[in-house]
Amino acid sequence: MTASRIPRMALAFAATAFAIPGIGHAADPYPSRPITMVVPFAAGGPTDVVARSVAAAMSKSLGQSVVVENRLGAGGTVSASYVAKAAPDGYTILIHHNGMATAPALYSKLPYKPLSDFSFVGQVADVPMTLLGRHDLPANTLPELVSYIQKNQNKVNLANAGLGAVSQLCGMLFQKAIGVELQTIPYQGTAPALTALLGGQVDVLCDQTTQTLPHIKAEKVKLYGVTTAQRIAALPNTPTLREGGLKDFEVKVWHGIYAPKGTPPAVIDKLDGALKAALKDPAVVSRMQELGAVIVPEDKQTPEGLRTWLASEIDKWSPIIKAAGVKAD
Repeated sequence: MTASRIPRMALAFAATAFAIPGIGHAADPYPSRPITMVVPFAAGGPTDVVARSVAAAMSKSLGQSVVVENRLGAGGTVSASYVAKAAPDGYTILIHHNGMATAPALYSKLPYKPLSDFSFVGQVADVPMTLLGRHDLPANTLPELVSYIQKNQNKVNLANAGLGAVSQLCGMLFQKAIGVELQTIPYQGTAPALTALLGGQVDVLCDQTTQTLPHIKAEKVKLYGVTTAQRIAALPNTPTLREGGLKDFEVKVWHGIYAPKGTPPAVIDKLDGALKAALKDPAVVSRMQELGAVIVPEDKQTPEGLRTWLASEIDKWSPIIKAAGVKAD
């Protein structure tokens, strides 16, 4: 082999290395470019608001921008499927709510398996739900509301934000708890459902504090209780639905961050560390308090914490959804 051929071979090898995924950039520290955080719902919606606050704070720790991208459709399954199929390199991640747990029961042809097609980063925050009525509904307390519904079953309707929305799940649990099946009216999202309640077009709605607090404080709706196991700091004088007589009633919107299956453990560790730092960031803490959201304990801000919680939520909601006969396809 002549000396003149060696540089040519070296250049050819280098060109080949850069053309092969995983070679050439393998030594680049993670992250070396912006990260995309996919949100399954519309910009400005409850999950989007949480995502943007957390993404901005995570950017500080990671040294790269975490860019929020909204991919809507099919109750969040479009985004989840997209991330499940993305390269497992840590540059495409997903933030999703309860829809990760309810999708297996709602969709018979779900293109991914929530527990096996993702790497888990950690839980983020829980958002309480509130049970509301239109401002001129005769009932003023939860017992009065239950009595009113039981006497006027055919006249009372229940709004929700669409198939698979947490407001739908909360409504299903409420109907089961009081033993009454109501006429339900689905809307294309939380905002139009709440607008309908404010306008008096619907009677009852279960919706999260990220949307309802301003209207509750302005007394534009009737508040019958919060859906968490304990009272919440944002509404300290409001009883829980359990206190109002609905035994074991608990619904909350929870959020978790996921990466594609096979994402390297070192990358997951980096993302988890950034998440934990973000949830201690004063700006995030303040923003969550404004939304009535509760940052989860640190032991839940972990891959195993999220995986365990997701499994328990699938076990909780699947029989309820199946018993109600609700299907998305």
